Amino acid sequence: MKRLITCLGISIVTVILPTTFAGEPFDKTAIGPYARYCDGFGMPGAEGMGYVSVLKVITGVVQKTDDNLLDGIVAYDRAEANEAYIGQINMLTASSFNGPAGSIWGYDLARHEGIDSQKPLFQAKQYDGSDLPVYDAEPLLDSGKRLFGTEQARRFPPLPGAHVICANKSVTVYRPKTGTPDPDKNQAYGVWAYIAIAVAKDRNTTASLFIEDAGLWTKNDRDADLVAYLDGHRKSVVWSVVACGKDQSVLYDRVYVGFAHTMMKPGEIGTALTVAPYIVLARDAVPGGDFTRLDSMSLPQWEKAVGF
Repeated sequence: MKRLITCLGISIVTVILPTTFAGEPFDKTAIGPYARYCDGFGMPGAEGMGYVSVLKVITGVVQKTDDNLLDGIVAYDRAEANEAYIGQINMLTASSFNGPAGSIWGYDLARHEGIDSQKPLFQAKQYDGSDLPVYDAEPLLDSGKRLFGTEQARRFPPLPGAHVICANKSVTVYRPKTGTPDPDKNQAYGVWAYIAIAVAKDRNTTASLFIEDAGLWTKNDRDADLVAYLDGHRKSVVWSVVACGKDQSVLYDRVYVGFAHTMMKPGEIGTALTVAPYIVLARDAVPGGDFTRLDSMSLPQWEKAVGF
């Protein structure tokens, strides 16, 4: 980028070079203004032009009262608070891509200690005929929990009240106290949600893709049957990845997929939430204030460096 500076009638052209990270001509630095809290990407006061994506998929359940709207609010709130803590945020919905200026927590930064020893669950075929290995997303979900902490043991959660852009989907349904749930009345035995991240082969010119899916379970109240359905549904999620890649002429290196589910008890309302916040990191979450160090650290090394 060129900038024209005029001083005392003399014009000087300066060239501003982009910050490089991992060999890419993009500034991926994503450090927020707060010491102990992460913040939403695009908010004032951040250092750098980058952002970090964190994965979470979870459920929340509440006993039904006489107000369906309030019940849904509480069930959703519990889902936000369960496991990786993203409670008390103003969630802004965005589409689902992590581009050249983005990083994935637990994969690019503070790499999870178990991710490189994983074996693919299966292989899919991409539009060009190449193989696409599919992996369990559990290491990435665990990474998010170890960054944000939990409701009872918070680490670097988003700032309370922060405006946080998220790729997200959710469903909220009621299981009646008696009788068979009626899907036409937004009733079901259980709820489920899926999250996937397809890592682009060329991360300099294309974006990695998030897929979020969520739905109802209406067949029966047997947890094993719901899990069996979700195991099979994994291939449908991956199919959507391949289809989106074909639409955009994008090839992916690998896909990570994971799901959460719950079977409500009679008289309960359940929410299933799949979400990937786009954040900038808390300052104390960046060892020595050097964002590039995160690129070469494992998650346990990062935890030790920041005092956990």
